[in-house]
Amino acid sequence: MRRRGFLAAGVAALVTGCVGDTPPGTAPTPAPTAPPAATGPADWRALERGLAGRLIRPGDEAYEEARRLYIPRFDRIRPAGIAYCAGPEDVRECIAFARRRRLPLAVRCGGHGYAGWSTGTGLVIDVSAMDDVRTEDGRAVVGAGLRLIDLQERLAEDGAAVPTGTCPTVGIAGLALGGGLGVTARRYGLTCDALEAVQVVTADGRILECDARREPDLFWACRGGGGGNFGVATSFVFRTYPAEEVFTCTLGWPWRHAARVIAAWQSWAPNAPDELWSSLRLATEPSAAEPTLELTGVSFDDPGPQLERLAAAVRADPSRRVVRRRPYLTAMREMGGCSGEDCRRRGTLPGTRPDGRYPRTEYTAKSHVALRPLPVPAIETLVGAFTEGNRVTGRSVLLDALGGAVGRVRPEDTAFPHRRGLFTVQYIADTGDRRWLRRLHAAMEPHVGGAAYVNYADPELRDWRRAYYGANYARLAGVKRAYDPERLFSFPQSIG
Repeated sequence: MRRRGFLAAGVAALVTGCVGDTPPGTAPTPAPTAPPAATGPADWRALERGLAGRLIRPGDEAYEEARRLYIPRFDRIRPAGIAYCAGPEDVRECIAFARRRRLPLAVRCGGHGYAGWSTGTGLVIDVSAMDDVRTEDGRAVVGAGLRLIDLQERLAEDGAAVPTGTCPTVGIAGLALGGGLGVTARRYGLTCDALEAVQVVTADGRILECDARREPDLFWACRGGGGGNFGVATSFVFRTYPAEEVFTCTLGWPWRHAARVIAAWQSWAPNAPDELWSSLRLATEPSAAEPTLELTGVSFDDPGPQLERLAAAVRADPSRRVVRRRPYLTAMREMGGCSGEDCRRRGTLPGTRPDGRYPRTEYTAKSHVALRPLPVPAIETLVGAFTEGNRVTGRSVLLDALGGAVGRVRPEDTAFPHRRGLFTVQYIADTGDRRWLRRLHAAMEPHVGGAAYVNYADPELRDWRRAYYGANYARLAGVKRAYDPERLFSFPQSIG
């Protein structure tokens, strides 16, 4: 797995957005409320004629490529049709078709969702072809189909940037709609905090321009309410900031210092200057004799003095320390574990490149948002989970710092509720290692439970309404009733 290729969360893109990992035997989308009407070749041909974009059906040459998501285990799902929509009018046509034929509907961009809910057995609306970017007066108008690497590169040409996640092939739609954690969040806020307007096609076929004045409730819900709930996002307007040079840093310690490093980091990282973001990673590696313990950071100022403070708190000098000054785009590629064309997936369809080399990756994940420091028993649980299973590779935990600009927005001002969070905790394992993942998550629940990040969607999470949305859920449910009363946009953890 790439260094941070699974982040973002997200990931992924369902209003679009992909989310979570479907347990065995669970359908990726619920059955429609009425049996589907008979849909024959003539119906699909009529839909195809009504689209400016491209419709791909089973038997078409591009079908096998078109139906694949980022995570390979969802390859078993075979949609009846995948529509690469050229614009909002195509989206409206697809929504009308799905309503008329009572077909399950899924919405997709990057396809990184942990649950595979951006695919299904009915019609998939793919917004990847809507990938235009235009910058003017400190703002960027961005098509909902852009992958993060394409957005970063195109904005960098104008010396601009918006807060994004790290994984280069994640779609901007799913990331922004679920909040949008990233390496510049402590300085500039979440992706959704930079969002000034969004265009949404709703279940009744309206194409709505949403901002603080026009459709303000829907705009509020699109800033952290998660993908796939209210309609299909087709474009965004983001506030931009300068794409400045930054420092990247990596520190490593021997595993014997793990408990002290975790304790020191969780006090230091959320309270560091806004200019400095960091992530602490615990992992098992194929070639390592013991688990690895590594800090990765991005800073807009020289991080040296702050790193010295951390080392003093740990009471142990790092065994590895690398600090480099980087152009902004180079740093974003580095955080994504790629450079050049290996930042993109191979393919011939929108959102891919024929010479792309970014790999698909098989894994499963769960998350917490830490609202208070981890007590000693929780730290011991984390350390023990790796010490006992060091020979099993593919296990990792990422602690990503919050605070800074993220915490200066009130929880009710956007749909993203976790403004008081200190850091996120993401637990990751190979898909065949679910037992370890579940046991660790359950063991941490009493210490840090109660909140989770919707872009790291977990289909096994029982109280997901409270965990993802907290006190904002009631208002989100009201927005759902207003804009999608028949729940056309529906999946196992959809609002309403």
